[in-house]
This record gives sequence, structure tokens and C-alpha cells, in this order.
Amino acid sequence: MPRPKQRTPELRDRVVRTAVSLLAAEGVAGFTTRRVAEAAETSIPAVYELFGDRAGLVREVYLAGFGQLRSRLEALTLGADVRTDLTDAVVLLRAFVRDNPSLAEVMFTRPFADYSPGPDEMRATAPVRELFVGRVRRCIDAGVLAGDANDIAHVLLALALGLAAQETAGWLGSSRASRDRRWALAISAALAGFAPA
Repeated sequence: MPRPKQRTPELRDRVVRTAVSLLAAEGVAGFTTRRVAEAAETSIPAVYELFGDRAGLVREVYLAGFGQLRSRLEALTLGADVRTDLTDAVVLLRAFVRDNPSLAEVMFTRPFADYSPGPDEMRATAPVRELFVGRVRRCIDAGVLAGDANDIAHVLLALALGLAAQETAGWLGSSRASRDRRWALAISAALAGFAPA
């Protein structure tokens, strides 16, 4: 009688979910293959068999984070005010990073020396960028912004991620009101800078 299959898609999904949860609970410093295997109630060899190595597991966490962010962005409705729609996407990114600081660190920085996203991962995460580019393009089409949609989207994303990093580190202000004010100021100034002459 053949041995039952141990390395199932269900186990793979459970390990990824566990890895994301462990990252949230213990941060990058507490993220080890051993800890993930223990928390997922499986073995280290099983994790290596499923993902190849720790870098393969981090890759799946990276992709899972972008999957979550994409789902949230796709759930945002579009209205008549294109500028508000674009601002809403930036505000959502802020909330995502604030709610998932360690996951965002894996997504937007390189905290693990053994993992750096390659071309395949960049293609897999492109839909998130395209959602931002699409909202920028709507603003350009409506005459609210002027310029290249990709360039503007990249600048806004860089600004938002920089602000989010400052906020996560506690450097953007000591009160919610001051942090909100600085976010609003930065977004408003950036969009004003891209307004048609």
C-alpha cells in the first residue's frame, strides 16, 4: 500500500498562512524555518521539500502580501471624483503598512539576505502597480494631473512608502492628528505638483 502523500497543497497553504502570521507576531528577527515549521505543526524537511529553502518560503510570503494588498485595492470602488479615488488608494496603502508592518517590510524592503525578488516576482506583483497606474491615468484623462502615468504612480508609491516607514518607526509625529496632517500635506503637495500648468 502506498504511503499517504505528506506534502499536499493544503500543507503548503497552511505553512504560508502560518509564516505570514508568525511574521506579524514576531517580526523579521523571529522568522526562522524552524519556528514556521513548529507553528505549522510540520517538520523542517517538509518546509524545505515544499519551498526549496528559506528563500523560497520568504518568496511565498512576499507574494501572499501582494495578494492581500491587491485584494484590498480591488475592493475599493471608483467614484466620480478621480482625485479622491487616487487618494483613497494611497490611504489604503498607508493602512495596509500600518496594519502589517513586518509583512510590508518583506514586500517593500529586503530584510532577508537570502531573498531578493526576481523578474518572475516582479511580474506577479505588477497588478498592484497597475491598479495605482490606472487611478493616475484616470486623473490624467480627467485633466486633474499631467504627465506620464507610470512616472506619477511610482513617485506617489515611493512617497507613500517613505511616509509609511516613518510612521511605523514613530518619526512622523506623536499624535494621530499630527500624523494624519502630515500625510494629507504630503499627498496634497504631490498631487498639486503634478497638476496641469
